[in-house]
Amino acid sequence: MNSNDNKDRVPPGQYLTEKWPVLHAGTVPRIDLDTWEFRIFGLVDQERVLTWEEFNALPAYRSTSDIHCVTTWSRLDNTWDGVAFRDVMNLVQVHPDAKFVVIHAEEGWKTNLPLADLLLDDVLFAHSHDGEVLTPNHGWPLRLVVPHLYFWKSAKWVRGIEFVADDVPGFWEERGYHLYADPWLEQRYRDDPEWEYGEKNTDQYYEQVARRIRLHEQKKAQQGQQE
Repeated sequence: MNSNDNKDRVPPGQYLTEKWPVLHAGTVPRIDLDTWEFRIFGLVDQERVLTWEEFNALPAYRSTSDIHCVTTWSRLDNTWDGVAFRDVMNLVQVHPDAKFVVIHAEEGWKTNLPLADLLLDDVLFAHSHDGEVLTPNHGWPLRLVVPHLYFWKSAKWVRGIEFVADDVPGFWEERGYHLYADPWLEQRYRDDPEWEYGEKNTDQYYEQVARRIRLHEQKKAQQGQQE
């Protein structure tokens, strides 16, 4: 794959690959779809719990996007099939003070994201990748896909979403990874200059995050017009 032809799509410090490396902490969980449940809770008027059949009865959604791993590889033009985050969120009435989301996965794993990031068009809960059902190593039966952030934010084996008022570090974030994880700013770890010398986990910091989201949307719209 010629990186020069796609240099505008590859963040700093990344290299292109056509492979899809497998990276995770711990073992691959064994999952029984007959007992699988997806929980929507936190700052909502009424908690919802979905079975696998109920979840897959939601509107089908397809998104094509690039992914960027914190371990420095990037893979372009991935096609995902699943359910849009917005359609899942619409099943509950979310409180106005819910500004963040904690994604819960198997075996107690979790990651944190601003709610605004999850409402972008290319964010979904995916069960298939490039026309094939996800393998257990890649998060079967369901993984989150948030392509504009480093790929550890795209949690595997997702089992629920919790709406919260304040940012709560997840598994990797508690262990030194960046709270936000913007690949274009190389926000890999908390020893980044932005963490060491800037304001973090404040209204000002997340106003900056919101501006980055708007820039992301504008850039994607411009790419669509060029195509």
